[in-house]
Amino acid sequence: MFYAQEIEQRRRDVKVVDVNLLRRSWYFDYLRHAFPGMIERSREKIDAFVEILKEWERDPGAFARDQLLTQRITAAFFEMLRSIVTNENRVAPVYITRDLLFAERTNAELGRWINQNYQLVPQGLVFNLASDQTFHDSPDPHLQTRGLADGTVRFEKDDVINLKVLPVYTSMLINRGSYLALFNQHERGIVAFREALALDPSLAAAREGLAESAAKLRKP
Repeated sequence: MFYAQEIEQRRRDVKVVDVNLLRRSWYFDYLRHAFPGMIERSREKIDAFVEILKEWERDPGAFARDQLLTQRITAAFFEMLRSIVTNENRVAPVYITRDLLFAERTNAELGRWINQNYQLVPQGLVFNLASDQTFHDSPDPHLQTRGLADGTVRFEKDDVINLKVLPVYTSMLINRGSYLALFNQHERGIVAFREALALDPSLAAAREGLAESAAKLRKP
């Protein structure tokens, strides 16, 4: 997305933040230029993290040797992310990708906090962070999947398409089906489960969701 925005000049209306790049101090210079309002709304927490981040960049070995320093930078990172999500959600919808919810240990605390404080509403390939627990409708997604799993292009089993790209599509379709089923939107949920199975017929979660929604529709 960084390339799409900066080189291809696409979706310049969206503030895209790469959580992994937040571990590099140079990235904040870019964010200050690209999204000054976002930086200003969370300036206190951002400045506190950048200060300790630069200490780490100067001497990463000191952090490796000192558990307290590691705890400080981890806590500052989480507080900054929490501030950004909270403040931006007051001015515009906030979306996250699924990898943040199943992240490595360094982002695990963020994932737990998001799950505890927001309803995750599947929309396309991302989750919208809703501040309430009511049903949030959205247009049915029209995902462009040509060549992904239709046999027109073949990929090795260990290709990044099979290991990382395809699971994003299938899991988000299953998440959408499950979300719709939770709010008794079973007909639409079935469509999402079937789309997931069209990409990967072996998905047990999609088969189970499809069967459960179909059973609910059969009940008078």
